[in-house]
Amino acid sequence: MRHHPLGSTDLKVSAVSFGTAPLGDMFGAIGETEATAVVHRALDAGITFFDSSPYYGNGLAERRLGTALRGHRDNVVIGTKAGRYGGDEFDFTPKRLRESVHHSLELLQTDHVDILQLHDIEFTDLDDVFGDTYAELARLRDEGKCRYIGMTGYPMETLRRAVAETDLDVVLSYAHYTLLNTRLADELAPLCQERSVGLINAAAVALGLLTPAGSRIKVPAGQQIIDAARRAAEVCAERGADIAFLANQFSIQRSGAATTVVGTTKAKHLDAAVAAEAAPIDEDLLTAVLAVTADVRALSWSSGRPENNGGDTCSA
Repeated sequence: MRHHPLGSTDLKVSAVSFGTAPLGDMFGAIGETEATAVVHRALDAGITFFDSSPYYGNGLAERRLGTALRGHRDNVVIGTKAGRYGGDEFDFTPKRLRESVHHSLELLQTDHVDILQLHDIEFTDLDDVFGDTYAELARLRDEGKCRYIGMTGYPMETLRRAVAETDLDVVLSYAHYTLLNTRLADELAPLCQERSVGLINAAAVALGLLTPAGSRIKVPAGQQIIDAARRAAEVCAERGADIAFLANQFSIQRSGAATTVVGTTKAKHLDAAVAAEAAPIDEDLLTAVLAVTADVRALSWSSGRPENNGGDTCSA
């Protein structure tokens, strides 16, 4: 497992990082033993960055992660978030932010997190987020509750504003460097490099669209994007290849981000994502897949408030 510096921080993170949404039963219930086992398997594979949020099972993921990482705290990078607490529950006020962080620290069994990010900021007023909420985020960093701060979201327009209008250490983008969409490399990565902001990539399989069975959740993508994902899967199936493995290879190896977050509780899926970090890409297969997704790679779906999205969206 390769490890990369994260922006201008003093953190080095594994090329593949572990997303804990599945530990919060977000994609189906799992047991305590299974949750601990998959975290330990990630550690054994060389994964050092673990990304969580109160949103993942109303704190369940954080509690399970804290339990599984007992005795490993000094060897890992822990990130969590604040601001999103349910499907439609958002509260980015400074008071709730501070309360949330203290509760997360209790669940994670630590006196600080390495990275604290505001979660899915496109669902609220960005002027407020970049004002009072950001100021409180910085105060929490100054107080040692977190070492570094960041923001997460889906729309490129939102993340570009976050990087340009505040002084962040990191930013997390998802589903924007995949076989379906490469806007991260063109629109966000150069700005992050210019401002020395660490870039975290996530959702290599586009929330399940780039898997043989398709997504198990409702993805707000337009039909044009869904059709492109189906064509990509068909190309891989015709050649006896796993679309998910190729998607992970492409995202992990080619995005330019310091790390790519992968979330799963299945040992075989975790092992495959780790293997994809170093396995040589079948360039002929990749060329064939990218040929059938060329028409959508600059398209995104809409997320959050309409005013926080750019113009290149493809509605569901």
